[in-house]
Amino acid sequence: MSNQPSFELAADTIDPTRVPQRALYTGAKMPGIGLGTFGSDRFSGEDIAEAVRGAISVGYRHIDCASVYGNEHLIGAALRTVLTSGLVSREELWITSKLWNDKHDEADVIASCQQSLKDLQLEYLDLYLIHWPFPNYHAPGVDVSSRDPHAKPYIHESYMKTWRQLEKLVEMGLVKHIGTSNMTIPKLELLVRDAAVQPAANEMELHPHFQQPALFQYCLDHQIVPVGFSPIGSPSRPDRDKTADDTVDIEDPVIVRIAERLGVHPAVVCVKWAVQRGQVPIPFSIYRDQYRDNLECATTPPLTDEEMQAIAGIDKNCRLIKGQVFLWEGAKSWEDLWDVDGVIASV
Repeated sequence: MSNQPSFELAADTIDPTRVPQRALYTGAKMPGIGLGTFGSDRFSGEDIAEAVRGAISVGYRHIDCASVYGNEHLIGAALRTVLTSGLVSREELWITSKLWNDKHDEADVIASCQQSLKDLQLEYLDLYLIHWPFPNYHAPGVDVSSRDPHAKPYIHESYMKTWRQLEKLVEMGLVKHIGTSNMTIPKLELLVRDAAVQPAANEMELHPHFQQPALFQYCLDHQIVPVGFSPIGSPSRPDRDKTADDTVDIEDPVIVRIAERLGVHPAVVCVKWAVQRGQVPIPFSIYRDQYRDNLECATTPPLTDEEMQAIAGIDKNCRLIKGQVFLWEGAKSWEDLWDVDGVIASV
């Protein structure tokens, strides 16, 4: 009897070749929808690892991870089950991970990536991102008032020292592509100017109530694939990221009306819009019917032009993940993290 763990494709697996792909400047293709693995404080690492295994069984080929999520070692076991089954090869999967804020020091970057590879039981990553452009740290589970006493604003020279180490990871063959997350146009302009290895992707908050059209277009114009987290408005985000002014995408009348036409949950409309717009959404769910529906909507007939225009008109510029815990002494508000006036904020 074989001791290999069992893994089977689901009877209702969605053909991965029907899922749109996004071309990177290298010529590589990124699956046009991925499964997120940040479970906040609401789901266990075991639940998320099982969702990864289940998602691959129904056709997902893109898994978005991060060291700070604290579950890469569990996801690694799920990936090993999938890969040793022989039903899916490593080359068919796109695996992303991210460098956390307390590992920006030049001496820590490569070791942190190597730890993620060890935890994920992989020889390489398809994409490795700098999770936030600041080295500002917060302990897991802190509330919105928490502050790192050593927090600093964005310092480009420091960021480039970190980026050079990511470039070394490419040279070492440990990662295929490198990229950014939670960046702004002013910061990206500096990076594009100075990078030897250009960013292949930028992961950012994108959903119908926060469409970021200028940043989205900047990415497209510079061959940076826009990857969108919180594509349905992140209902399971940490409590510290919730404020009274937040709006709810899946309750928007435009989204609800389209969902009724299609006979789907409004969350599915948000994901479908994202894929059709050209970004790579990273929805999260541990529930099989939900993550399967999210994948399937990328393969069904498109929204009408009128529906796409209607969704474009409901952008409320409502940022849900504001990042207050990363603020430094002297910062005026969370908006300083996002260069809302087009200028990188300093002390």
